[in-house]
Amino acid sequence: MNSFKNIEEFGNRTAVYAERKYSYSEMLEIADGICSKVGERTLVFCLCSNNIESLFAYIGFIRGGVVPVLLDASIHIDRLHRLINLYKPSYIWASSDNQDLVKEMDSSFEFGDYTLFKCPKIFQHILHEELALLLTTSGSTGSPKFVRLSYENIFSNAESIAKYLDINADDKPITTLPMNYSYGLSIINSHFISGATIVVTNESIIKKEFWDLCKEQQVTTFGGVPFVYEMLDRLKFEEINLPSLKKLTQAGGKLSTNLSSKFTNVCNQKGIQFFTMYGQTEATARMTYLPYEKNLEKAGSIGIAIPGGELNLQDENGNEITAPNVAGELIYKGANVSLGYAESLFDLSKEDENNGILHTGDMAYFDQDGYFYISGRIKRMIKVYGNRISLDEVEQFLNEHGHDCICAGTDDQMYIYTLKEDSVQIKKIIKEKLNLKGFKIIKIEQIPRNHFGKILYSELPKNA
Repeated sequence: MNSFKNIEEFGNRTAVYAERKYSYSEMLEIADGICSKVGERTLVFCLCSNNIESLFAYIGFIRGGVVPVLLDASIHIDRLHRLINLYKPSYIWASSDNQDLVKEMDSSFEFGDYTLFKCPKIFQHILHEELALLLTTSGSTGSPKFVRLSYENIFSNAESIAKYLDINADDKPITTLPMNYSYGLSIINSHFISGATIVVTNESIIKKEFWDLCKEQQVTTFGGVPFVYEMLDRLKFEEINLPSLKKLTQAGGKLSTNLSSKFTNVCNQKGIQFFTMYGQTEATARMTYLPYEKNLEKAGSIGIAIPGGELNLQDENGNEITAPNVAGELIYKGANVSLGYAESLFDLSKEDENNGILHTGDMAYFDQDGYFYISGRIKRMIKVYGNRISLDEVEQFLNEHGHDCICAGTDDQMYIYTLKEDSVQIKKIIKEKLNLKGFKIIKIEQIPRNHFGKILYSELPKNA
């Protein structure tokens, strides 16, 4: 399955707006031209930004059977060298201004502001015939681990997303997330297979230029992780006048209860459909969605399985949980479940190791109507004085009581990090409401996050 072959039918429709319009025909001509310079099926590193150079190359490589590894354009050169040594790409598609690459490699082709750098030593990769793409797991900043995605993974998920979001050729999303992030890439894939127009920008949502572009191009939809919605809240989204906006999507972590309720109400007033979704890179992107009309009734829920997917729960012994309101590990089945991981080039020939089944590592339960709720990560459970504690549940409890906190810890020691001078109030709530011992409250200036807005718990201090 390779549905970027099918988008040729959209011909003269506008595929991309990036300072000017590019039709599907023009995009495909450029994309196929970039891929032709690589020639054979091999491995190419793509140092991505939200620009036409990155986007067109990705389309061309997928169409031409070249396997791209999508990396952030700002990747540190030391990490890039480490990955080059482990995976030995034949080419690197990157900004022509990348001085490290200019010094080390020859240029074999240029388009726009990007150059196809040819690596000095060409390695003959043995690639599994279904392998289409490598993506980093969203939490890995320094890890060489990639998720191996097949053509079926990419396009079955794109078709499913297009179905439940009712994406059509009149939709106009704008890029608010990195395309090397599975969520950002899923927006691109699901809209291109639907003949929609993608407005491409690297501008931040806090910039006036971003909103001017939204108005000028009559953007209909965009997606964001919780951090994006926190910024939208600070920008007073309820006062932003954008009549063309019809759909907002949220994934990449749980939105706080307060913000979720606020955006539900604001979107209802503005006539915007607000979709909460859940997924992992290991499932290409999406696994569940909450229908927008259920936002108030099922507040806090990740919803139901996407079309073509199945959800179930397993207890500690691997038995299926069939009763509502009983927590267990969330298991997902679907054609979008990845082939497995890669940690070096020798893993690129591996067969499908997951067989369509993903153990998510998340604890969840479902209600009497079959709607699922995440209760925490299995790895975010600790034992303090013999009591099993979910760090996610404590975090959520404090957020619901008006404290902007995050929690981390190990057995016998829980750390609560706050941005405000509210340690006394937090201590009182923890002792009186939760009756917990063995915790330490630390005030920090800001929450460490990666490029995708996800919290980097490992970088939190252990001492005040």
